[in-house]
Amino acid sequence: MKGKKIGILIGVAAVVIAVGASVTVTQQNEYKLIRQFGKVDRVISSSGISFKIPFIESTQSLPKETLLYDLAASDVITKDKKTMISDSYVLWKISDPLKFAQTLNSSVESGESRINTAVYNATKNAISSMSQDQVITSRDGELSDMVMEAIGTNMDQYGIELLKFETKQLDLPDDNKEAVYERMISERDNIAATYKAEGNSEAKVIRNKTDKEVAIQISDAKKQAEILEAEGEQEYMKILAQAYGEEDRSEFYSFVRSLDALKTSMKGEDKTVILSADSPIAQIFEGK
Repeated sequence: MKGKKIGILIGVAAVVIAVGASVTVTQQNEYKLIRQFGKVDRVISSSGISFKIPFIESTQSLPKETLLYDLAASDVITKDKKTMISDSYVLWKISDPLKFAQTLNSSVESGESRINTAVYNATKNAISSMSQDQVITSRDGELSDMVMEAIGTNMDQYGIELLKFETKQLDLPDDNKEAVYERMISERDNIAATYKAEGNSEAKVIRNKTDKEVAIQISDAKKQAEILEAEGEQEYMKILAQAYGEEDRSEFYSFVRSLDALKTSMKGEDKTVILSADSPIAQIFEGK
């Protein structure tokens, strides 16, 4: 009886072990490879519980999330044979876990080695097509775009997708950094001086042109004023002629002109005016 119980317990234990060995759990951030005698039989991409054949099939996990690979700083040569130091990093992920397992034996380190070679060669070729000044003054992202375009889909054969390439630092060697910066500053100063001289020359031309136009406008305005003054004087004389030509108005206009003459002569201080007794103005003062 005792031996029978022991046999039952052993059987139950064997069943528990077999069930446990047949169950595998896949997390959200991983792929699960099911291998049969070392060869990948299938890939589980969805999270959850899956089953495998106990003791015949084994499992292996690969990362599904985005990975960061920090490249070692390296020397690169520009088009004008100047040395620069490139320090960069890459964001990548496993896009095809089956191909990744078959070509790189599921090794992340092997994947990073392929990435390092591809990115270094692309960076070297990109910088070798630019002068040192172009590299230093290039806009943000320009080199990254060139490197990503050069690599293209070359990493697809390994089941790898490059998401982003960024340069952390692209610098000059310490021994010639100061000399290069001084030369660049001098060149910028020369360019600025040239622009300033050209601007001053252009401003002088504009001022001369403006002064000439102003002088012409003033001259035209004076001529127009003289014409208007002459026309006004002509009209005035015409009105006077008409006034003196009519008997009933001639005396009135003569009186007005006498007042204008008196007003003009009285300007200033200590003025004395002598009027004749038959003067129209004197007659007004006498109340006649």
